Parts: sequence; structure tokens; C-alpha cells
Amino acid sequence: MPQPTVGRTVLYQLSDDDARHITQQRATNGISGNAAAEGQVFPAVVVRIFPGNPHDVVNLKVLLDGPDIFWATSRHEGDEPGTWAWPERV
Repeated sequence: MPQPTVGRTVLYQLSDDDARHITQQRATNGISGNAAAEGQVFPAVVVRIFPGNPHDVVNLKVLLDGPDIFWATSRHEGDEPGTWAWPERV
């Protein structure tokens, strides 16, 4: 399996806490965008890696469906909400 590196694009699945945070930040800053909900998947760019971590923990800039981004910190690879995964090859 490939190793995450800075600049790679992965897919991030929002957790319930992520969605609430995004909604609150948008309301506070007057930003509009399509609703964020747990389980939604968005592209994300790896901005920091933690070498030697067995769970491939990374920091991500998640590209939301709107004019804003979400900073997802210390997230690991997986298939449940709050984790990232490699995109399928087509």
C-alpha cells in the first residue's frame, strides 16, 4: 500500500464532530456552503505526515462543498467517519 506524503490527495470521511464544527464555523464566519453531515466524503490534501507512525496519521486540508476548507488534524487511515482513505483507481 502507498505511504502518505505531503501533497497527496486522499478521501476524508466526515465524523459527526467534524460536521458540527464545520456548521458552527460557517455560521460564525458568515460562510455559505452545502450542508456538512457525518459520512460525507470529500477530497483532502495531506499537509503533514508523522513518520514512523504505524497508523499513517496525517494532517489534512479537506476541500468542502463550498468556499471553505476544514483542517482535519491527526487523522488515520480507515473506512469509518473521521478517517481518510486512498481513492479508488479507475
